[in-house]
Amino acid sequence: MAVVLKGSDLKIEDVVKVARGGEKVQVHPDAWDRIEKCRAFLQENIDANNTMYGVNTGIGELAEVILSPDQVVDFQKYLIYSHAAGVGEPMDIDTVRSAIMSRINVHCHGNSGMRRVATETLVAMLNEGVTPVVCKRGSVAACGDLSPMAQMAMVMIGEGEAFYKGVRMPGAEAMKKAGVPTITFLERDGLACINGSNMITGMGSIMAFEAEQWLKTHSIAAAMTLEALNANLRAFDHRLHEVRGYEGAMKTAEHIRRLLEGSTVKGPAGKKLQDAYSLRSTPQVAGAAFDTMIFVRKMFETELNGVGDNPIFFPEDNEVISGANFQGTPMAFALEYMAIATTTVSALSERRLNRLLNVNL
Repeated sequence: MAVVLKGSDLKIEDVVKVARGGEKVQVHPDAWDRIEKCRAFLQENIDANNTMYGVNTGIGELAEVILSPDQVVDFQKYLIYSHAAGVGEPMDIDTVRSAIMSRINVHCHGNSGMRRVATETLVAMLNEGVTPVVCKRGSVAACGDLSPMAQMAMVMIGEGEAFYKGVRMPGAEAMKKAGVPTITFLERDGLACINGSNMITGMGSIMAFEAEQWLKTHSIAAAMTLEALNANLRAFDHRLHEVRGYEGAMKTAEHIRRLLEGSTVKGPAGKKLQDAYSLRSTPQVAGAAFDTMIFVRKMFETELNGVGDNPIFFPEDNEVISGANFQGTPMAFALEYMAIATTTVSALSERRLNRLLNVNL
């Protein structure tokens, strides 16, 4: 069953299904209506010669430079050329697919102003397995992932390179083999496809999913170690964790108690009054990581379902507002916290392994 994109309710599991599992995507009819309404609003402003950032002006330092009608269309193409400057090895295919999916969901809000055909092209590339070659290095997400997203957009216009059925080839060839028509970017189309932190959002969503699965596996490994070392399970008593109140610690202790149901380790024989930190502090440490992952998931799912773009068009208010919704800082913070959490839990796991192998303990 296809994953329906509508600008809301997208979960990190959905990203994994499409990016790794190859599931198709489709755009909700209401989202298409919003996209077309926003484009009509943009066209009205173009026809009225109203000044709009990145539409009929330059960008960045050139934001005050007004483009002539002849320059406007070429600008969208040259914008892509100038930013497709990544270096290094290609990113994994699933990472690039996750970024494309994330960008489509931004479009679904109807606040980005590109033509419907631009979004349709991204959907077709995703569904037909055309994955742009995007280099690993070149973005810090401070102004969105402009460089990697520009490499993605190159394929939309029949340039750059792409993977198709596992083979790297020119972008135009990949699109032709997949039966996906290339397009010419008109006003706003190019910038609307690249001006957001979609690479870090897609990549981070996959990492967050993996970290959650890893934490579950960690509890299993911890339970096996507790059994092997005949640990004192009073440190996992539900009352101990309820009085402190951390959800992660309570859930981790509960998970380990369930895993050890029926085990002889629950008996009283041969127990220490209290075990080493690496054993008895498992709920507190892994639980803190669990709580961190709640925050991480919230951050990434907020971004997946938000409008990361600039400028942002509000047809219902007849306004165009410039800001910095492309900024990748929220995801960067989430990834930093996740790195701290997984590193700390890994250290705890290593110390338990030491107790299993060290004959002097």
